Amino acid sequence: MMSQIILVTGASAGFGQNICQTLVEKGYKVIGAARRYEKLQRIQEELGEQFYPLQMDVSQPEQVDKALASLPVGWQEIDVLVNNAGLALGLDPAFEASFEDWQTMINTNIIGLTYVTRKILPTMVSRNQGHVINIGSTAGTVPYPGGNVYGATKAYVKQFSQNLRADLAGTRIRVTNIEPGLCGGTEFSNVRFKGDDDRATKLYDGAGSIQPEDIANTVLWALEQPAHVNISRIEIVPVSQTFGPQPIDRTLWNDDSLL
Repeated sequence: MMSQIILVTGASAGFGQNICQTLVEKGYKVIGAARRYEKLQRIQEELGEQFYPLQMDVSQPEQVDKALASLPVGWQEIDVLVNNAGLALGLDPAFEASFEDWQTMINTNIIGLTYVTRKILPTMVSRNQGHVINIGSTAGTVPYPGGNVYGATKAYVKQFSQNLRADLAGTRIRVTNIEPGLCGGTEFSNVRFKGDDDRATKLYDGAGSIQPEDIANTVLWALEQPAHVNISRIEIVPVSQTFGPQPIDRTLWNDDSLL
C-alpha cells in the first residue's frame, strides 16, 4: 500500500535521513522527526511534499505529545513506525564513564523509543494494521569493552521488540528489530567521540563498513514483505566483521596464594 504513512525518528542525518529518502523514492509518505528542524527542512527541499518535517526530541515526552498532536490532516494515521533515534556516548570503561552520558543514552535509546512506541501503538491496534521497525545494534548481543550502557540499551531494544510481538499476538501488526554492526558514513562515532573526527575516521579505515543506504534498503525490504510475513530480527554486518575467541587474561592469578 503506497498510501502508507511512515514515521521515522532521528531523521536529520545518517540512517534516518537515508531511510526517509529511500521510502519517499518508493512512493511512501514519510514523517521525518528529529531535534534539528533546519536539517529536516533541507531534506524536505530535496524530497518534496511526500516528506513532512517534524521537530521532536524523543527523549522529552512532552515534546513527543506536542509534536504528534500537531500533525495535519492527512498525516495523522501512522502505519509504520521506524524507531531510529539513538546514540552512543563515550567508550570508557564503566568505572570511568560519565554518568550523565549514561543517562542521555538511556533517555534516548530506551525511554524515547518506548514512549514513541506507546503513543503510536494504540492506533495501530485499533485499525489492526501496522509495523514497528526498531533499529537496534549488534552491541545488544555481543558485549565489548566500553560498550557498557550503550550495549545494554540495545539489548533492551531487542527484548522489547520480542515482547511487543508477544503482546501483539492475534493482531496483524508486525515488529522488526534491525541490528547493524560496524557502519560508516554517519555521525554515530563523531557523536560518540564528542567531535574527535580523526578517532572516528580511524574506526572505519580499511573495514569496508556497511553504509546507511544498506540499512535503509533493509528497512524497505522488511516493510515490503507480504502482510503475512514478519521479519523478527536481522543482524547486518560488513564481511570484515565476524566472531573471535573470548579473551582470557592469564596474568591475574600468577600468584597461587590468590586462588
